[in-house]
Amino acid sequence: MNHENKASSIESFKTDSIPKIVIKNSIPALIAMMMVMVYNLADTFFLGLTHNDLMVTAVSFATPLFMIFMSLGTLFGVGGTSVISRALGEGKTEYAKKACSFCMWACVAVGGIMMAVLWIFLDDVTLMLGASADSVGLTKNYLAIAIGCGIFSMISNCFSSIVRTEGEAMKAMTGTLIGNLLNIILDPIFILLFKWGVVGAAVATVIGNAVAAGYYILYFLKGKSALSISPKYFSMKEKILSGVLSVGISASLANLLVSVSSIVVNSQLAKYENGDMLVAGYGVTAKVIMIVTLIGIGIGSGVQPFLGFCYGAKEKKRLISGIRFSALFGLVFCAVVSALCYIFAEPIVKIFLTDLTSLESGVHFTRILMSTAWLIGAFAVCQNTLQAVGAATPALLASIFRQGIIFIPAVFIMKAIIGVDGLIWAQPIADVLSLIVVIFMLWHKIRKTDFSKAEVVVPNE
Repeated sequence: MNHENKASSIESFKTDSIPKIVIKNSIPALIAMMMVMVYNLADTFFLGLTHNDLMVTAVSFATPLFMIFMSLGTLFGVGGTSVISRALGEGKTEYAKKACSFCMWACVAVGGIMMAVLWIFLDDVTLMLGASADSVGLTKNYLAIAIGCGIFSMISNCFSSIVRTEGEAMKAMTGTLIGNLLNIILDPIFILLFKWGVVGAAVATVIGNAVAAGYYILYFLKGKSALSISPKYFSMKEKILSGVLSVGISASLANLLVSVSSIVVNSQLAKYENGDMLVAGYGVTAKVIMIVTLIGIGIGSGVQPFLGFCYGAKEKKRLISGIRFSALFGLVFCAVVSALCYIFAEPIVKIFLTDLTSLESGVHFTRILMSTAWLIGAFAVCQNTLQAVGAATPALLASIFRQGIIFIPAVFIMKAIIGVDGLIWAQPIADVLSLIVVIFMLWHKIRKTDFSKAEVVVPNE
């Protein structure tokens, strides 16, 4: 596709109907997120076929740490998407290229440093995650290899967002799709055929992420993109660094706090009798809730470039219409999926677990979380809109509220009141309160913005 085609794709943000734009950009993102979901479920599914629930426990302990790389990729992906989409809306292509290149090489540098630190302190990190004596060896074996996909995971997560700023939702989806499909194909080969167990799951993860990252790199190297990852465009000047980080930190912090909250809950569950099986049950519950969460993220991230473009082009009416339709679309979609997961919780959890304690806890925990999971779609759209318009502080606060300020205290308060169930009910409480907060902040941001004068290249909050 040449640059004229790119301009045509971006121009559709001005001319197509709101429902068409939302669906056109959300569906590929949803498919990509569904592949992320299937990829995340694949490790647990094939490990479950070994009938060793301790392997599921080990991956449950390790997953929050692995998500840190995804969080860092999201930092540069969402922050870069916000800056680039607004720059394209104003016709500042050269500035957009600089921001794109910055995101690429920041992923390489930060990812490399993180990998080195985690490998050096692997023993301490494994114990910090809460792994018990029975599962610590398996957890360490998984992490020792899975950490190797750090840079690849960051690049893949970053550019699956940035590529959408050019209206290339299908190409953004394809990279994720290829990497995840390869991972799913390799899982049964390495885990079951070669009998590598958790090591096989980790190797498949590294290869899948490497291939996905390679796809996005080739996309830019072919020279058909209006953006660039060439080092010659790399710059932290012109407020590119602050522009990307001020918005990206909020999205990254959201994922990072999910990791922290998972570590907190896992460590608390591990203290109970049959703690390893409770962690296994919660680990599968986290995978099931991810189905709804990724749908919300897919819709929110899918419409973010469009909403950012509207803000950059100062199209207030179109922006508000886009927010309303996207939020309703996300709410309904997530409600349907949440209801299905609630009804079929037992057969879903049985796919992954065999131990009676882990199975029963997994079903029970899943139904608790599904009581409010349907709100995630609307929350994600509102949060992504804040990021799209450069409202860095409100977007950051929304992230902190949902998985930090509200959730973590609720974990300990609810545990003290009703025990094990309280650890799980903390999330529904956080879901409801955080949605109220993010709606208010978005309403306040739109209401106070003067679209005839607003400076939109650099976030001003």
